[in-house]
Amino acid sequence: MSNPDQIQRIMFDELDIRGVVSGLNKTCTDCFENHDYPAVIKQILGEMLAAVSLLSSNLKFDGRLILQAQGQGNVRLLMAETNQNRDVRAIARFDGDIPDDATFIDLLPKGQVVLTIEPEKGNRYQGVVPLDGDNLAKCLENYFVSSEQLPTQLHLASDGEVASGLMLQVLPAEGTGDEGWERISHLAATLKSAELLELDNETLLYRLFHEEVCRLYEPDAVQFKCTCSRERSLASLKLVDKSELLEIIEESGQVDMNCQFCNAHYGFDLTDIEAAFSDSGAHGNSENVH
Repeated sequence: MSNPDQIQRIMFDELDIRGVVSGLNKTCTDCFENHDYPAVIKQILGEMLAAVSLLSSNLKFDGRLILQAQGQGNVRLLMAETNQNRDVRAIARFDGDIPDDATFIDLLPKGQVVLTIEPEKGNRYQGVVPLDGDNLAKCLENYFVSSEQLPTQLHLASDGEVASGLMLQVLPAEGTGDEGWERISHLAATLKSAELLELDNETLLYRLFHEEVCRLYEPDAVQFKCTCSRERSLASLKLVDKSELLEIIEESGQVDMNCQFCNAHYGFDLTDIEAAFSDSGAHGNSENVH
């Protein structure tokens, strides 16, 4: 497959076109191991993980990039996210049976995809991606063309166990990008999903662009890593009325929270809740983590 668990940027020396290729192997396994997802859900989440890994190559700041798909059918939410360190995670929320042959569009009737960028410092950006393509890749391509005015070609492939992606995009600068785009995009359009999943990056690059002057940058590692923490979980409880939390503690002894991404468990007792709602905001010393 594409070099596993990493992304590599592609440089075209004579064109204002950028590219990046990603391969996710153990990353997908780690993302899915705590969830009993149907095969088609894992396949689509794999594509979403490949997509956010590709899009992370454009992050120029510390923060998160989140890709969410929501519809009005059995599938309520599909989400994948990454940060500046290429730490990725994904989750699905759905009800009932999911047909094995369902497509991305089938799963999301009257749906939309939302792309959110959350810098640690600065303003949050959110763009809505209409479901106006046959698959996730086409929807994202259309978004970049219409919203960013950047000609873009995306290829995403996943078999539910591994995932790969290729993104090509004209640089937002004057030069030779537009002149070469028709040729480069035509060559890339011949790429098959099996090739994307099975070929290493050097072979893939040669097969597509052996007549072009292009090369691969040094790779960046991609991994599954959940960003949940005891502190974040406790902070989220402040959105709940304190009296409700105290009632739970009186009945059960503690408030329990489970991370939806990695299934980590956090327990908070009376000391923790009092500290969270105190004026000082100091955390208690309880260590109820399992």
